[in-house]
Amino acid sequence: MSATPLKVWLDQSGTLLRLRLARPKANIIDAPMIAALRAALDEHLANVRLRGVLLDAEGPHFSFGASVQEHLPEACAEMIDQMHGLIAQLVESTVPILVAVRGQCLGGGLEVVAAGHFIFAAPDAMMGQPEVKIGVFAPPASCLLPEKIGQSQAEDLLFSGRSIGAEEAHRIGLVNVVAENPEQAALGYFQEFLAPLSASTVRFAVKAARITVNERIKFRLDAVKKLYLEELMVTHDAVEGLQAFLSKRTAVWIDR
Repeated sequence: MSATPLKVWLDQSGTLLRLRLARPKANIIDAPMIAALRAALDEHLANVRLRGVLLDAEGPHFSFGASVQEHLPEACAEMIDQMHGLIAQLVESTVPILVAVRGQCLGGGLEVVAAGHFIFAAPDAMMGQPEVKIGVFAPPASCLLPEKIGQSQAEDLLFSGRSIGAEEAHRIGLVNVVAENPEQAALGYFQEFLAPLSASTVRFAVKAARITVNERIKFRLDAVKKLYLEELMVTHDAVEGLQAFLSKRTAVWIDR
């Protein structure tokens, strides 16, 4: 296991921030990973020369999702605060965030990806929000996916918990480009379209395009946090689902 959950470096003569999840094969989006991502964004996004961020992951899979242990009642309030803080940083970034995805990209992993601007996926990529299958729902995804792919497509993924392949994700607008090497495709996009531009003007373009989008997402994040903590987590089935998953047994629902 890597000493740090995230590799951070500057590329393209200091104009591209590289972030790489470095806890394969699962690359779990847990407290240390969230903290590392937030620290890297805090440190680098104010760099006036920055024209882009490229987020990818080591190993065959982008991420298996968030830590289920951190979703239990005694830990979930802190987890949601930190995860929502990260999502807000990504959503509010005026530097374009490119994301390269391979293999499984689930739960909290997909939420991080969906908070970016352009998604490049390998043909083997599988994306989904399976939280409903273990008795909970996906708070950031409930806010991000309707904006990204429309209400109907978002509800399909959020209500069913099913995963979709790269081609379907591309068809519904979740993925921008399907490529055998998504990292190289993202780098190529950066070099051709973003690197030649004024970094200042790019920031204004991003800000202008996302004014009302970001306002809606922030409003919804606050609303779903309240729903999750004050209503969902006092139900039997939410706790049962999480405990059953951790115990590797079938959940017993009582429908309340």
